[in-house]
Amino acid sequence: MIPQQWAPACGSQCTDKYAALTQIPWRVFCKKGCSADGETWEECLSECDEMCYKDPVLKDQKWSAYIDRSPGATNYSQECFSACVAGCGYKFEICKEIVAQVRPRPLLLSPPPVVKPPPDSTPDEQAEDVPSTSA
Repeated sequence: MIPQQWAPACGSQCTDKYAALTQIPWRVFCKKGCSADGETWEECLSECDEMCYKDPVLKDQKWSAYIDRSPGATNYSQECFSACVAGCGYKFEICKEIVAQVRPRPLLLSPPPVVKPPPDSTPDEQAEDVPSTSA
């Protein structure tokens, strides 16, 4: 048995596609697509989306996206997604044309606006609460 036969076929295809040393991270994400838990092509794509894009870790707490372990930078997230989709394609034996048509989710061009809660009282009421002193 030769070493190429020891590795699963999906992982071998990822290794072949991302053979250059500079592509090691993408090879890893491709192999994660190969080993995704999803039972269908759509579930596998969903797992790639979750893995490669920052989302809030805590429900209803947008700031918690910063502690998500995804690649982070926009171009890294897109490369991660493409590599993972390639792995899903190998896993489910999807033709290259269909894999190439899968697009990553739309990116936010600017961060969402910060909404400040309204103050509990008006500025005039706040001024009355402060004792006046003279020097």
